[in-house]
Amino acid sequence: MLKIWGRSNSTNVKKALWAAAELGLDYEHVMAGGAHGVVDTPEYRALNPNGLVPVIEDDGFVLWESNAIVRYLAAKYGADMLWIDDAAKRADAEKWMDWASTTVIGPFTDIIWHTVRLPEDKRDPAIQARGVAAFAKALEIPEKVLSGQPWLSGTEFGIGDIPLGVFVYAWMELPLDRPDLPHIAAWYERLKERPAYAKSVMTPLT
Repeated sequence: MLKIWGRSNSTNVKKALWAAAELGLDYEHVMAGGAHGVVDTPEYRALNPNGLVPVIEDDGFVLWESNAIVRYLAAKYGADMLWIDDAAKRADAEKWMDWASTTVIGPFTDIIWHTVRLPEDKRDPAIQARGVAAFAKALEIPEKVLSGQPWLSGTEFGIGDIPLGVFVYAWMELPLDRPDLPHIAAWYERLKERPAYAKSVMTPLT
């Protein structure tokens, strides 16, 4: 059986949990990281020397890095579902995975830490505001794309929607001064209709 290590409030872990749920996979979820510990044990470091989450083990195959995990699960189990056979269409979807993990991760980190993760007396409103502005600016790019197609992956939901979909949950649900991005908002409503998204992503942020 597939085994997934990682705390359920981690955005990166949510990617793996969401992909597994979309694919209807049975899996064992082991809480790790943060208050749960585990990640500094020799046993865990043997799986992931970085000491980060998530990690999966699938029939003896161990893999870390959240986007790689999503790609692997989709490739192995997602024929006619998450996986896209056409190389060009798949690359067009996959670019959003890498974009989300480079362009928006910095602003998102500023937002999440200075809104909910840090104790109130350690939150810096200026850092939060900087994160919100940068995140909103970045979202103008997928906002334009989603004006012409329903999903970042194309005409159908796919792997390209997963990383940003996790970030957007926090963006839409936290008490932030957000600009009006109607196509992002409509995309988020479509995501919320997916049972796997509700189960794996729409969970507490702290």
